[in-house]
Amino acid sequence: MIKPEEVICIGKFTRTHGVKGEIAMSFTNDVFDRTDCPYLVCSMDGILVPFFIEEYRFKSDTVALIKFEKIDTIEQARQLTNKEALFPTKYIPEDEEQEYTWLSFIGYEVEDTACGYVGKVVDVDDSTINVLFIVEREDGKEVFIPAQEALIEDIDHEKRSILFNLPEGLLE
Repeated sequence: MIKPEEVICIGKFTRTHGVKGEIAMSFTNDVFDRTDCPYLVCSMDGILVPFFIEEYRFKSDTVALIKFEKIDTIEQARQLTNKEALFPTKYIPEDEEQEYTWLSFIGYEVEDTACGYVGKVVDVDDSTINVLFIVEREDGKEVFIPAQEALIEDIDHEKRSILFNLPEGLLE
C-alpha cells in the first residue's frame, strides 16, 4: 500500500486526449522523465493507486500526454481528470535535490501558530501573481491562504505539514 509520505505532487491530470485513453498531465516537475519509474500515482477515493505508464510524449514544456496500461477508452481516462499526478519519492535519484513548487504542497496539513489546525491543502490557485492555497477545513468549508514565504513559519515534508503565522482575521 502506498502511503502519502511516499509520494510528491508533480502536477495534475487536466483532460483527456483523443479516444484511446490518453490523458494530458500539466507538470511542475519532470522527474518522471529523468528516472526509470514505471508508474505514476493518483488518489482514487482516498486510496493511492499506481497507474503504469505504457508510453508518453511531451506536448509542450509543461504538458505531457500519457497513456497508461489498462486505460483504453476516453471514459476510463476521464476518471483521472482534475486529479493530482503523484510521483513515488523512492525513484527520485539520491543525488538530485527535490524541487518543490506551490503545487507540491497539495495534500499537506495546515496549522496556524495562533489558531492551531486549519485544514488540508486541496488545491492551489496560481492563476494570478498572488498564489493561494485552497485549504479545506474540517467543516468542509474552504479558506484561501496566501502562499507567501513570509507567512510560513515551518514546513515538515516528512509529516506533510505547513505551519503558518497568519495575520489576525484571515481565517474568518
